[in-house]
Amino acid sequence: MSLWLLVVCLLAFVGVAYTLGLRRSLSLAGPAGSVRMHSRPEYHGLLIALWCGLPALLALGLWSALEGPLVTALLTSELPRELSELPADRRSLVINEIANAAAGGGEAELSPPIREAAARLNQLRRVSSLGMAGSVLALGVAATVLAQRRIRPDLRARSQVETAFKVILALSSCVAILTTLGIVLSVLFEALRFFQAVPFFDFLFGLEWSPQTAIRLDQIGGSGSFGAVPLFAGTLLISAIALGVGAPLGLACAVYLAEYARPRHRAIAKPMLEILAGIPTVVYGFFAAITVAPLVRRAGSQVGLSVSSESALAAGVVMGIMLIPFVSSLSDDVITAVPQALRDGSHAVGATRSETIRKVVLPAALPGIVGALLLAVSRAIGETMIVVMAAGLSANLTANPFEAVTTVTVQIVTLLVGDQEFDSPKSLAAFALGLVLFVMTLTLNVIAIRVVRRYREQYD
Repeated sequence: MSLWLLVVCLLAFVGVAYTLGLRRSLSLAGPAGSVRMHSRPEYHGLLIALWCGLPALLALGLWSALEGPLVTALLTSELPRELSELPADRRSLVINEIANAAAGGGEAELSPPIREAAARLNQLRRVSSLGMAGSVLALGVAATVLAQRRIRPDLRARSQVETAFKVILALSSCVAILTTLGIVLSVLFEALRFFQAVPFFDFLFGLEWSPQTAIRLDQIGGSGSFGAVPLFAGTLLISAIALGVGAPLGLACAVYLAEYARPRHRAIAKPMLEILAGIPTVVYGFFAAITVAPLVRRAGSQVGLSVSSESALAAGVVMGIMLIPFVSSLSDDVITAVPQALRDGSHAVGATRSETIRKVVLPAALPGIVGALLLAVSRAIGETMIVVMAAGLSANLTANPFEAVTTVTVQIVTLLVGDQEFDSPKSLAAFALGLVLFVMTLTLNVIAIRVVRRYREQYD
């Protein structure tokens, strides 16, 4: 039985358990509720459903996690001597070949021992699948019968159900925390390995980025430079240009849609504006490389400026256009949520509409606007495709928007692509860059939270 079919059957059992618990509670209550029950019948049904579903789902998860290693260990113990006595790396390749053969690949070229092992693997998987289905369903049925017998008038089913849902919600909320912790630790450990080969201050304050380390000892040009200041400067330059374009335009669009646009115009303009958020970034990259970059270069040549074919200005402008729907949509929702009583009070003391927007609506909506701008900054810092196609890969330390620059995310992608060994400083530099990028984003979050708290205290 497949895993998804087993999950569907288990959900059907949960529905049946809920119905049985509901009927059991109604029968104990008697006609017209003559017997006083502590909890409503729905809570008894939910309690039985939880008893049926949670242990079975836990058993299903444990079985699914342990099935692969146990089946592989059992298969390895049954391999012929000529295969089981192979070195560990060769034996791993044999296991992979057996697994591919069991999936139906290349049966004509298989040796008899491999073919027999593949047949045995399929047999073990079928037995494991049947055992898992039988055990999970039997556990669900047994838990349902046991829980149904516990139903009585004084059973505090509501308290137990609410406690169970609180635990489930708490565990669900821990997923994000544990995921963030896992990401930070995985990046941190690899970054520490990089800092063992490259000094931390040389990486953080170095002015030259050329991570071309040698693959062989006799290779020419084997010494790399890992000064990341040009990458940080390029990231900040492009992000500043993007925010300078996207933030004012997005905020202006939000103010117009929320305060000035008629409902008919708003119903047309808002969806069309939000279409920009659904355009793939590679399309923005094509637009930047084919249209905006030549336009910027021609405009610069007409006024006597030397503009590179790949410039930070072209990438920043297109990235700012990409940020407009993020700023506009979120700011529009925040401005619309400002209570109408604030506007009416401002108009009552003689303020015009523009004065009301500047002095009442925008300050009241400032926490949400700061959140929208923070999201836009994070989106700009993490963008890769537009920078690759419009700004290039040159790690130049410059504040000139007409020159080619690169960003941290582009270099992370570049470092992890190629035939370099994973434990080399060139590959590990990607984790160090990722760690610095994480710290930068965290700093932005802290600054935004402090700004929000300061103004929230003022306008609450």
